[in-house]
Amino acid sequence: MIDTSPVTSKLVSELDLLERHIRVLKITKENQPIGIIRLAELLEMKGQEHKVRYSLRILEDAGLIKATSGGAEVTGGYDEFMEHVSEYLDELAERVRSAKYALI
Repeated sequence: MIDTSPVTSKLVSELDLLERHIRVLKITKENQPIGIIRLAELLEMKGQEHKVRYSLRILEDAGLIKATSGGAEVTGGYDEFMEHVSEYLDELAERVRSAKYALI
């Protein structure tokens, strides 16, 4: 069970958002071009299209997705970004382990 106390809730919220952005990016790559409604269905976020739109906007601002007449498509930066995120999450996991060790 994840603690959502005021001290830790921001971290949990940011991780949830990062996870959603990654899922949006992956599903877009696998189904491109893809529209918001179909993307929301595949993400099991039907009725939450506003959240999908937000993720698409963030990913577009980062240069990872582009809007086309047929729907969203990933750009050439996909593989490099996914590698970067993988390394970042490894580093973050190590920091979490260090923080946990500090509790002892």
